Amino acid sequence: MMSGTIEIVAALIRDPAGRVLLVRKRGTTAFMQPGGKRDSGEDDVTALAREIDEELGCRLVPDSIQRLGEFDAVSANEPGFRVRASLYEIDVTGHIAPQAEIEAMVWVDPAAPADLPLAPLTRDHVLPLASQRRAAGAV
Repeated sequence: MMSGTIEIVAALIRDPAGRVLLVRKRGTTAFMQPGGKRDSGEDDVTALAREIDEELGCRLVPDSIQRLGEFDAVSANEPGFRVRASLYEIDVTGHIAPQAEIEAMVWVDPAAPADLPLAPLTRDHVLPLASQRRAAGAV
């Protein structure tokens, strides 16, 4: 079995009610953070800005970017792989709508994400972190 680690950047985006935006790529079942792999030579912020534009058709607000850390989980869509995500909380501007490979998007309460199929990274790291930060009044 092949194995390896896929390096990605991922975005934690909230609405005014504190809900977290999740997306699902075409042909997959798991909801996850917007984001993706860096292109050659890209830093995290450049990659994140490109992915947000490609996936959601909106722009990130440069002075809103907060690095939340690096998280490791089993890949949702690539069997035998793990993902290592550099996670950033960001604000976006412009109309948010699924673009490119994104088939669906949903806003969820990070403390109670309903019974959606979630990517391991989102389920085990991002949503617990988002609900802790909200409880601590960090929104």
